Amino acid sequence: MHIVFGFLLYYVGFFPRLFFFGVIAYFLVNIIKALPNEKTISVISACAYIVGVEVLFRMTKAGIFYESSKYLVILFMVMGMIFSGLSNRSYPYLLYLFLLIPSIVVASTNIGLDSNLRKNIAFVLSGPVCLGISALFCYNKKINSNQLNSILLYLGLPIVSLTTYLFLYTVRLEDIFSGTQSNFAASGGFGPNQVSTVLGIGMFVFCVNFFLKSKSMLVQVVNIMIFAAISYRGIITFSRGGIFTAILMILAFLTIYYFKSNYRNRRIVSISLVLLLLVSVATWVVSSSQTSGLIDKRYANQDAKGREKEDISAGRVEIFIGELEGFIDNPFLGVGASGMKEQRLQNSGEVVATHNELSRILSEHGILGVIILVILFFAPLFYRANNTRNILFYAFLIFWFATINHSAMRIAAPGFIYALALLNITYEKRSVHRKRLIEHR
Repeated sequence: MHIVFGFLLYYVGFFPRLFFFGVIAYFLVNIIKALPNEKTISVISACAYIVGVEVLFRMTKAGIFYESSKYLVILFMVMGMIFSGLSNRSYPYLLYLFLLIPSIVVASTNIGLDSNLRKNIAFVLSGPVCLGISALFCYNKKINSNQLNSILLYLGLPIVSLTTYLFLYTVRLEDIFSGTQSNFAASGGFGPNQVSTVLGIGMFVFCVNFFLKSKSMLVQVVNIMIFAAISYRGIITFSRGGIFTAILMILAFLTIYYFKSNYRNRRIVSISLVLLLLVSVATWVVSSSQTSGLIDKRYANQDAKGREKEDISAGRVEIFIGELEGFIDNPFLGVGASGMKEQRLQNSGEVVATHNELSRILSEHGILGVIILVILFFAPLFYRANNTRNILFYAFLIFWFATINHSAMRIAAPGFIYALALLNITYEKRSVHRKRLIEHR
């Protein structure tokens, strides 16, 4: 069905907007009609789907406005709070949300709240607010392992549609590769960084499905084929951040899963891992062939002629250092929301958005930013100390940390997936069958 959605989104002009409103209507009805004990999973599943489809909405101009998906996640999470309440131990994230407010006051004082600044503030704060609201709702919410796998599937299915759309968008790949820079044509005409990030999520989801949800050989083959297709499209965007992040997530998941498995399961995991590695190598070989070896140079930090590039970060280190200087110059309350972006515009005449959320938080929030980062790093780790059942905990946290370091919080995914690390995962006990003892008199 989601492959068909990909075709319709590409070929039928009115379908993207229809799809956008159809998705909203479907999940709103789902959440409202769900039984009280199913509200939590309905809300999180709805948000997972919105996160998975966000870049596709942007790419096809389906949404009402650019940040629609973040606000939908916030809306669904708030609905969940109304229906299901909050954990009384989630107060760190309430404090986190309050700590974001002074940056708006500082921005309005320093720069003035014209229409452009209001848009910029909404842009830079929508991601952090999405994280805070998601974390508030998800903190210590009980779901079982099957429901967690279902959430991952909701996250992954729209990425199948995105992958289908990308294959249709660039039929003749040999015509679009000429250098080693991020490739917009291979990314559906949209930002390669965001596309690569979402495709990396898809790689992780179908890798997890391959190991945990492949009950038959057919399902295993389907999962590994989808994994290969998504990986291939992710690699040829020439944006490395999403791919490296996916690899780190998969390594974290497989490490935890392997050591939590018994001897028999470890053998199965080892065999599946060999198959995964073979498919991954084959995918890379095909990618290298399709790009005439340019992808090898990209990952070796070389240009098309094989010369090593001086700056592996593509200018991001300079922006990072500039934002740290902004923090040093304004250590108490920072420069305000979107302040560094405004400063760069005034100094250089160019709009240069940050790629690193850590430096942005410090420069724009000052000492409050330090407290914000302490909450974000240590609250999940303290939670993990008393709850070690979520085998995807470290994978989720790695995604958040790696993504905010190469793509900031341009999309809803880092905030939402961070919140998934705070879920309380339960496992169904296997039923024990005992023979009845019959008394013989």
